[in-house]
Amino acid sequence: MRWGCVGKGVGVGEIGDYCSCHRHRNFKAGKTTTANGKAKIVAGSRNAKLKVSFFGPFYGDYWVLDRVEDYGWAIVGEPSGRYLWMLTRQAQPEPQVRAQIEARVKEMRYDWSLVRVTEQG
Repeated sequence: MRWGCVGKGVGVGEIGDYCSCHRHRNFKAGKTTTANGKAKIVAGSRNAKLKVSFFGPFYGDYWVLDRVEDYGWAIVGEPSGRYLWMLTRQAQPEPQVRAQIEARVKEMRYDWSLVRVTEQG
């Protein structure tokens, strides 16, 4: 079964909170599912670190580890490095862009083999 992200959105929720929405598509079945979460900005993080919950009172780290100035790509993860995502505006980033992201992940001492490349439909 192949899954891919077909969209992410963030909107303002309760005061100080943000709502996070992730839409995923099962390419084989042709179905799209949506997961709505609640995110809180970590104080002092300059909006780069969030605590996100999709399951009631349980929050996980969701950190923007790096990005380009125009937001063409971002590396998102959590402190242990077990969960890392390469997010790009292009469904198929140019090889040099992917190489740039890979180099940056390694510079930050994260394991590139753990990076999840988001499939876009």
